[in-house]
Amino acid sequence: MYNSDFAKCWSRLTKDYKLHMDHELAPSLTEAQLAVLEVLEDHEKMKPSDLIPFLATTPAAVTMLLDRMEKNGLIRRERDNQDRRIVWVSLSDKGRMETERGITIRNEFMNSVLSNISMHNQQLLVYLLGKMTTPKTKEHALSTS
Repeated sequence: MYNSDFAKCWSRLTKDYKLHMDHELAPSLTEAQLAVLEVLEDHEKMKPSDLIPFLATTPAAVTMLLDRMEKNGLIRRERDNQDRRIVWVSLSDKGRMETERGITIRNEFMNSVLSNISMHNQQLLVYLLGKMTTPKTKEHALSTS
């Protein structure tokens, strides 16, 4: 098994990615904020609680994140016309521009990393990572252990 080698490579890649993203997105955006912006771009508007599964965090953390994003003009919060208890979160114009900028920054990093391997190997890597991240059914997990 290559567990140790994989762990070292994965750790280095994720560290390099995080450092690059933190540096390039600053000062107007964080990686967590980019994640919210991308989800909102795909869904037009959402309730804050709907963001939780996409961010794998707590409701309190989502609220704090959205507070900062609203303060920085990245999102808008609006009350529902029919039910005032519901708050809808959507992208602002600035949020749309920052989403594009963040995706460009991420794509440039990924292009630089992936350029070290052939197109065929890039496809293979994506395929293999997809296999690793596909949720296992209970029966499948038992049969492979």
